[in-house]
Amino acid sequence: MPANKRILLTITDLHVGGVPLHLFRLARFLSAHGWHVDVVSLSAGGAMADSLEGEGIAVHHCGATHAFDWRVFERLAQLIDARHPDIVHSFLFHANLASRLACLLAGFPKRRLICEIQTVEIERRWHLWVDRYLHRLSRLTVCNSESVRRHLHEHAGIPMDRLAVIEGGVDVDAIAQAQPLIADQWRTNADEPLLLWVGRMDPIKGLDVLIDAVAKVARHRPVKLLLVGDGPERARIESRVIEHSLRGNVHFLGLRRDVYRLIQTTDLFVFPSRTEGMPNALLEAMAGRLPIVATDVPGCHDLVTDGKTGRLVKVNDPDALADAIESALDDSATTNSMSANAWHFVSTSHSVTKCHQSYEALYERVRRLS
Repeated sequence: MPANKRILLTITDLHVGGVPLHLFRLARFLSAHGWHVDVVSLSAGGAMADSLEGEGIAVHHCGATHAFDWRVFERLAQLIDARHPDIVHSFLFHANLASRLACLLAGFPKRRLICEIQTVEIERRWHLWVDRYLHRLSRLTVCNSESVRRHLHEHAGIPMDRLAVIEGGVDVDAIAQAQPLIADQWRTNADEPLLLWVGRMDPIKGLDVLIDAVAKVARHRPVKLLLVGDGPERARIESRVIEHSLRGNVHFLGLRRDVYRLIQTTDLFVFPSRTEGMPNALLEAMAGRLPIVATDVPGCHDLVTDGKTGRLVKVNDPDALADAIESALDDSATTNSMSANAWHFVSTSHSVTKCHQSYEALYERVRRLS
């Protein structure tokens, strides 16, 4: 394998989630297109690590036990020195920080380090302060949407010429070909609508607002909500479901490998996030022609045009969210038109092949300019 086709991808962890899944798909594409790929996780374990190894892609762990385990810098530097990559590409704040410092320790040229941010940071403003000063230790920072790019420029002071945008993509054909599941396992009766949410159960996802909105909808009509995913917010959301007496309306499905089939089974995708970057779950729902109700926040409004490809509502507003859900369920003609527009938008602009080819083109530019 030519030395200039070696790449090392670093990430904070490899638990199931949007960014680890994004890395997995990119690593698989690169491996199939002549790159020697190594993946490094700052922490140990994770389902995506097993999936990568199942594809024959080497996975290394730095053994971090907490967010500020400084030992990872030396361990990552040793891996960089041992694997001799042509390019290092890191994902998420902690992996970006570790990669910048590890490359310094290893003597790896900063012009061949690419960092990536995939969300508009609103919870941990100090991340922006760190990026303001340390972005110079990498060639550039990749953003997955224009919203992320503008946010980093305006709030972290990163020059626009040090920021690149590569938007996410999905496998439109695979989603279209997925077979529906038997919906009766969740429905009480045949005409009961099924709402779907997919993601990591984190406070930033607005699941508390979603449960409040479903409680309001359930006062007027029968409805079921399927929650796919797991995370630190799950126990609190389960308690909120009990408080609203919604145990018969809300199903916690945990981590699933049949999300495409769930998209083909359900009636409405509801996504009440407080902020995003370029949400893969939302892209997949749009590609599956599943009607959309989402919050009007960065990431979501990069994808959804209100009244054309879905419905956007004010963030943290359960009343507005409930009204939009009911409107989507009541006005099937408008809803179906929006879903067709959403499918066309995603299929022409956000294919996973186009996304991966954009990364490879970036790597080739970095190689030529190094």
